[in-house]
Amino acid sequence: MAQDWRDERIAKLEAENAELKRLLTDALARLTRLEQMVERSSRNSSQPPSADTPAQRDERPKKPPTGRKPGGQPGHKARMRALLPPEKVTRTEEHFPPACLGCGNKLPRREDESPLIHQVLELPAIEPDVTEHRLHAVCCGRCGRASRATLPLGVPAGMCGPRLMAFVALLTCFLHLSRRQARTLVVDMLGVGISLGALSELEGRVSRALEKPVQQAHAHAVTQPVKHVDGTTWRRAGKYRALWTIATELSTVFSISTDATLGTIKRFLRGARGILVSDRGTQFGFWAMGRRQICWAHLLRKFVEFSEHSQEPVAEIGTGLVLLTQVLFHEWHRIRDGTLSRAGFQRKMAVLVPHLEQLLERGASLGVRGVSGSFSDILAHRAALWTFVREIGVEPTNNHAERELRAFVLWRKRCFGSQSDRGERFAERVMTAVHTLRKQKRHVLSFLTDACTAMLRNQPAPQLVS
Repeated sequence: MAQDWRDERIAKLEAENAELKRLLTDALARLTRLEQMVERSSRNSSQPPSADTPAQRDERPKKPPTGRKPGGQPGHKARMRALLPPEKVTRTEEHFPPACLGCGNKLPRREDESPLIHQVLELPAIEPDVTEHRLHAVCCGRCGRASRATLPLGVPAGMCGPRLMAFVALLTCFLHLSRRQARTLVVDMLGVGISLGALSELEGRVSRALEKPVQQAHAHAVTQPVKHVDGTTWRRAGKYRALWTIATELSTVFSISTDATLGTIKRFLRGARGILVSDRGTQFGFWAMGRRQICWAHLLRKFVEFSEHSQEPVAEIGTGLVLLTQVLFHEWHRIRDGTLSRAGFQRKMAVLVPHLEQLLERGASLGVRGVSGSFSDILAHRAALWTFVREIGVEPTNNHAERELRAFVLWRKRCFGSQSDRGERFAERVMTAVHTLRKQKRHVLSFLTDACTAMLRNQPAPQLVS
């Protein structure tokens, strides 16, 4: 009986010991995950640089000092302000020296053939151009009914004309001013008294004016041979929304949606064809892998995370991947700078690719939780890793789309998003128009004015992409 008691006690202690070991293993794994989260920065994850801590910012690699003074360097091509042509000059004033600088003799006012020209530009006092429409009522001599005139086609029902509407839209959307700041600027600079409610109504009108041009720009973007797609978060009244962009050579299209799911991105890219440059997001899984390009900037940050792993085999593989990726970018920059031919680049990649994929396969075979799965996922995108090597016009990173999103992200940080569906449509349409027009070096205010004018006159809207 004593033996049975001892056996039962030993079995109980062994069970408790096994449970304690399990709890310790789970705690150590959780501690490792928490340490990785604390050490996560813009260097080793998709976390934006603005989210880095002060200590992490100090750890960023700094460029060595060049020893050169700030400003233009010797040999730098001078950029002089060009004189405006005579037709742009408002007035001309002639100046003559009163006396000789040598002997002091009084000099006549005689014009020379090549005077030194100095032009001064000044901002004139702006007075609003006010058109008063008087709608008269005339009584009929036969029936006695009074009939009042209506506003002519093209005259807005509100107080603001198309150029003022476009100007306000640029202030509140592209320049990210609050409505109160925009109102102050319009009142003080333009002399136009306007309420905050009227500003909000103007935004709605400009949004309607841009609906067709933005649809046309979207139809153009999805059919381009190469398109960069990326997304970030947005807020409506504090609740989560998703902001997407398609960036091509001539256009940038933004869209704010309810989420970042597969169905949403498929609707956003409906009718699209060509090569898609993106990250490894699962929502892009419907796109043929051979017609995708995975962003190597994202991969490099992931490899840096592996190189800082606590387990030596993972860190060794990560360090090797970082070095090979840096070689990849170095050779790509030579292509971009014109110092390496594409054939030479492809020969170098033929040597690099097997070594890099071999390291990925080693990482996938380690069986390390939270690491090997990432290696396997990268290998699952193998067909989309090297599209930029064989296809001209494809870049190895998705920096194009990320740069386009940056202005929107800064706006979100300042205004905390939008408050309504109308506000979302206004934001995405104006930002689409501005970014697309700037890519084509077209005048933004003139286009917005033309779009508002066309809407008021029931005419076809101008096209964002010709």
